[in-house]
Parts: sequence; C-alpha cells; structure tokens
Amino acid sequence: MSPPLTIAQLLATPGSGWGGMEQHTLSLAQALAARGHRVHVLAHPDYANRFPQPLNFQPLPMQLGRRNPWLRRRLRRSLRQLAADVVHAQGNKAAALLSGTELGEAVRLGTLHGVKSSHADFARLDAIIAVSKGVFESIQHPRKQLIYNGIVPQASQPRDRLAALSPHHARPLVIAAGRLEPVKGFESLIRAWAHLAPAGQLVIVGQGNQQPQLQALINDSGLQQCITLAGYRNDLRDWLGHADACVLSSQREGFGYLVIEALQAGCPVLATPVGCAPELLPPDCLAVDSSGPALQNLLQQHLPRLTQLRAQQADAMARAREHFTLVAMTEQTEACYRALLSAGAGP
Repeated sequence: MSPPLTIAQLLATPGSGWGGMEQHTLSLAQALAARGHRVHVLAHPDYANRFPQPLNFQPLPMQLGRRNPWLRRRLRRSLRQLAADVVHAQGNKAAALLSGTELGEAVRLGTLHGVKSSHADFARLDAIIAVSKGVFESIQHPRKQLIYNGIVPQASQPRDRLAALSPHHARPLVIAAGRLEPVKGFESLIRAWAHLAPAGQLVIVGQGNQQPQLQALINDSGLQQCITLAGYRNDLRDWLGHADACVLSSQREGFGYLVIEALQAGCPVLATPVGCAPELLPPDCLAVDSSGPALQNLLQQHLPRLTQLRAQQADAMARAREHFTLVAMTEQTEACYRALLSAGAGP
C-alpha cells in the first residue's frame, strides 16, 4: 500500500465569493483526506469555516496582489514549514504565487480552470491539470493531463415529492444557476425569455453583484410573473430534479458544474458552447454563442419538445453519472501526484 502524502492545496481567491473553483478545492481536499492523506489548505481567512477538520487550514492574506512581497513571503514560510510532498495551485493567481516559490523536492502543479490569454505562470510548474478538453487543448506543456471535475451523484427524488418546491410555478419550469455576474450571461437570458411565447417559468438560482440590475430588467420588462431570482439555495439539485430543463447561459466557463449537476439529476440541458457542454450535449442543444438572440433561438427550438429533449440526452445523463464523479476525479488526481513524484518531477 502506498504511503500517505502531505498535500498543500493553494487557493488564492480573495475571500469575496464562493464559486466552482472554490467548491472544487473543497471537494478534492476532503476526498484526498478521506483517502488517508494529510491535506493542508492555504487560503483567505474568510474560508476557514468552509474547510473543517480533518483538513488543516492555513490562513493567508489572499486579498493582496499576486506580486505582493508580504504575501509571497508568508506563502513561502508556510509551505516550507509544511514540507509538503505536493503543492497544488488552484487557478491562475495561485499558479503565479507558486511558480515563483522554490520548495526543494516538492512537486508543484496547478489546475487550470479556464482558457486564459497567457499560461506563463502554469508553464513554470511541473505539471498542469485541465478540467475540460477546451482547456486541455489550449495548454502547451510537456506534462498536461485532462481530469474532469466530479461531484457526488445523488439519488433522484420522486417528482411528486419535489413538486412541493414550486407549487406556484408554471410549466415548463426552467432552471439557471450561478453567480449573478456579467460573465454568466443572465442579462441575455432574461432578454431572450422576454421574446418567447408563453414559456412557463424561469428560475435563476444564485446571488451576486448583478442582482439589482437583473431584477430591474425583469421589472421593466414586465416579467415578474415568469422569471424569479431565487437567491442562493442549498437544494439546487432537488430543483434540477423537479425542473423540465436547465439553461447554462455563460459567456465562458472552464468546466461548468451546472451541466453535470443537471444531467446527473436527469434534467436536460440547453447551453452556450462553453466548458464541458460541447463534450456532453448533442450539437443542436448548444447555442451558437451567448447572445440573447442565440439563446432565444435555442429555447424556441427545444421548449416545445421537452419529452424528446430528455430522451435525446439519455446517453449524456448516463455518462455524467458514470464518469464525472468525485471518486474518479480524486483517483486520477492522486495517480497524477504519485506519477510526478516517481518521475522526480520536482526541482
């Protein structure tokens, strides 16, 4: 049996929000700890309660810039004290911090969560993990690996029990979810919905800086009865299990957890061509882009034929349940760590 590793997960977001990359770091850290590894998470103090024991949380002032000498000095001192076998940077800022830190024999790698204009900081690491084919193909590195994000599959709830979630909502019930920020494309989605014939109910789950603007757009368009901003909810998967369809309207995504969550819940997905959506969905279930007219055309094509849409995506649902799991992601990530250590990939 292979000995346990000491692993440091480096999350450099400034503590102001919680999204896909933060959830990925938490899920991976917990799963690695459950496999017997000693896992440390270095992140902003605001995240301390998000990473409970047996994880070892190390607070760092991640609100400071990636070139800030005080932050770099604190990071270097913390990592040397931990004497980790593996230091894993999550995202670009973490990769920038790690690429400039010498750590002796430790393996340094990073996960790239989206296509960026430059991957120079990742290029100086020992290896790069990509979360989707689009991200993988954008990387030039001798040691790159595609490892899909994974979640814990949940048993589908009976639709009659889930009906209590939204007794007043019209059908079809369509769910969108994510941070209420421009990159998620909710403004375009609302404008698209306004041009549909009686289309049922659109529920947007999430919170963020754009909430007042989006609510004003809904009100000004007279859509209060058919579009709801539901805020943050911890029962999103139940909503997806009850919904007739899910829409991903993002302008860009590195992966797109919502697609996997919906498919695993048996909810068909209509999406912009971002993240993992092109790898899983039939081509006619993808909008040509994230514009309002493109989303309108996609919805007009599929909302009248939801029974056929669900059947059309049966293979995608089965693939999501089988391959996009936390177990698969964790096993592949651990294997990546051990291969790098065996190859002497550290400096």
